[in-house]
Amino acid sequence: MAGHAAPTEHLAAGELDALAMLELASVARGYRVLDWMVKEAPISVVEANLVEPGKFLILFGGGVAEVQAAFDEGLAHAGELIAEKLLIPFVHPRVWACLRGEESLPTVDCLGIVEGRAVAPTLDAADRSAKEADVQLGALRLTPGLGGKAYYVVAGEQHAVEAAIDTGRRVLGAALVDAQVIPRAHADFLPFVLRQAPFSLRKGGA
Repeated sequence: MAGHAAPTEHLAAGELDALAMLELASVARGYRVLDWMVKEAPISVVEANLVEPGKFLILFGGGVAEVQAAFDEGLAHAGELIAEKLLIPFVHPRVWACLRGEESLPTVDCLGIVEGRAVAPTLDAADRSAKEADVQLGALRLTPGLGGKAYYVVAGEQHAVEAAIDTGRRVLGAALVDAQVIPRAHADFLPFVLRQAPFSLRKGGA
């Protein structure tokens, strides 16, 4: 095992094909699992930190083979303390862009907001919405202040946003909190949607 964690901003786009997440019910086990994972494969650790209610979340990416190896290693050592898991082999590039803070909501016909009860299924829904509908994934929030929840924002023509919302609802299933379509969003409203999130890849973020 000769892998090491790499800062995400130093990796080329082609090296970030995969995104994965492990959420553990133990903080102590979470830190130990993280050490095993970065020793197993050269992955980029996006975040490894506490999330409500009292869990430990590891979000990481890299090449498909490397992420798969680290993911399998993490699962093996997490054991019964695994709470949520997610592996997306070819994640939509806008997911990475939003995690880095490269967010934008251009002048569009409509916005859609999808809120999930947990980070893993919400990330999955955001990726699928971006892939299956002709929308722009404008923002993605995985913040401590959400009590373990997450949400994402899509923008586009109303029919496309509605399709993306339907995809989000389907993927989230019972994990859906709410989903809203906002036609003709007011200009004064948009800055609030793009407020900085403390749980992201933003440089100098909280």
